[in-house]
Amino acid sequence: MARAVLGIIGGSGLYDLPGLADAEWRTVASPFGTPSDQLRFGRIGETPIVFLPRHGRGHRMSPSDIDYRANIDALKRAGVTDLVSVSAVGSLREDLAPGSLVLVDQFIDRTVGRASSFFGAGCVAHVSMAHPIAPRLADRLAAAAEAEDIPVTRGGTYLVMEGPQFSSRAESELYRSWGAAVIGMTNMPEAKLAREAEIAYATVAMVTDYDCWHPDRDAVTVDQVVAVMGANRGKAQRLIARLAADFPAEHEPCPIGSDRALEHAVMTAPAARDAALVEKLEAVAGRVLRQG
Repeated sequence: MARAVLGIIGGSGLYDLPGLADAEWRTVASPFGTPSDQLRFGRIGETPIVFLPRHGRGHRMSPSDIDYRANIDALKRAGVTDLVSVSAVGSLREDLAPGSLVLVDQFIDRTVGRASSFFGAGCVAHVSMAHPIAPRLADRLAAAAEAEDIPVTRGGTYLVMEGPQFSSRAESELYRSWGAAVIGMTNMPEAKLAREAEIAYATVAMVTDYDCWHPDRDAVTVDQVVAVMGANRGKAQRLIARLAADFPAEHEPCPIGSDRALEHAVMTAPAARDAALVEKLEAVAGRVLRQG
């Protein structure tokens, strides 16, 4: 069984987690492009940790400018088996007030123009996204929250918009009518790529605002997002630190097969595969492609 390595992708408040030891920044190159930043390696207790600032240190990149393929490929090359996304979101439900944490279980992808697959012409694959969140990882996050006395809401759909502008009122009301719980700009195609890379993935959605639908609240602003994220930083740090402290030493097989997602996904016959693309896919899909 493989060694469990916990990956974290999020913002500046997670650079220095409580209890993080042997921390160092390292450059991890990817044939798919340039990751958002160096990766920060360390450990909490005996659990290896790899952290990636999604927007780069200093928040240099908008959601539309992030190279999601390079990020996930770099995390895979770093040995990450389980990946937690910590993301700021707006609430589309009255009961999810600013300051709430939500462990979402579904996504609606409304992004446009982002490279959403490692595969393509020369090597085609289709993975299942029916259940995009790894349930065991979500369970561990819920247990860590309970241990730290941090309230969380289990379940809910995350609507991923392109941005970088915030929603119009009409869009916000439309997404509410679809039953979405929260709205953000970053978890797609991140979750799809994690599935293709056979990395277990779960999201901690940190509610910062009510988007722009709420009749009694101001529409979202950057100042509002930053203020609430700052107030919640301690909760996120404690949650991740507890998750890491209690994490198993060995990677446990995912009950929905997210760590085996490619086993029956590759369509292109071995003789027809593009050699250059297969070489790029070595970290992501080498386990399966080497089998023929």
